[in-house]
Amino acid sequence: MGRPSRRQWRGARRWVGAMAVVFATMLVSIPAYAAGGILVFGDSLSAGYGLARHDGWVALLEERLVAKDADIDVVNASVSGETTAGGRSRLAAALADHQPAIVVLELGGNDGLRALPVADMKDNLTAMIEASRNAQAKVLLLGMRIPANYGKTYSDRFHGAFNDIAKQSDVAYVPFFLESIATDRRNFQADGIHPNAAAQPEMLDAVWPTLSTLISQIPAVP
Repeated sequence: MGRPSRRQWRGARRWVGAMAVVFATMLVSIPAYAAGGILVFGDSLSAGYGLARHDGWVALLEERLVAKDADIDVVNASVSGETTAGGRSRLAAALADHQPAIVVLELGGNDGLRALPVADMKDNLTAMIEASRNAQAKVLLLGMRIPANYGKTYSDRFHGAFNDIAKQSDVAYVPFFLESIATDRRNFQADGIHPNAAAQPEMLDAVWPTLSTLISQIPAVP
């Protein structure tokens, strides 16, 4: 083979330059790895009681993040029947194990259903928010309501506790993440307490606007 002509050399240089631009563009468009991840720390509403694992709102959250090319791990550390006292006792280990960037705190419903002291619930939730922040995690608090048959005084104090905590702790907050489904019994399983599979997307949609804002604040690692 003979030596390439000047025209061939110029063509080769143009090709190399064009490919360099293409590769640079590809590198910029690759999603960055997120520092930390999301720890969902809740009770049966987040554990997916009575549902297939892929039907719960936390599993749907994972799917949404994948669809958006967001490389963020989601750990579901929710336990059915959990109270704020139980959550408080196991949070430190979960923070140490998973080192999340965001903690979604969805606890308190079982305290209300057992008519446990509201002051204790507030103390437990506040302590969990502080522990999460001390572990360098942002916190999203999901508020809850309980049926009026527990008495209006207790019900009002119960829900008001979440509002108080959110204000005093200056934390990201969804006042009642079942609000869009709560008044229609068709959204619930036979027990009338746990949302069914059809209601899970609405639960995620209630959480997503506030959670996505926190996600956008997670530092990226190239």
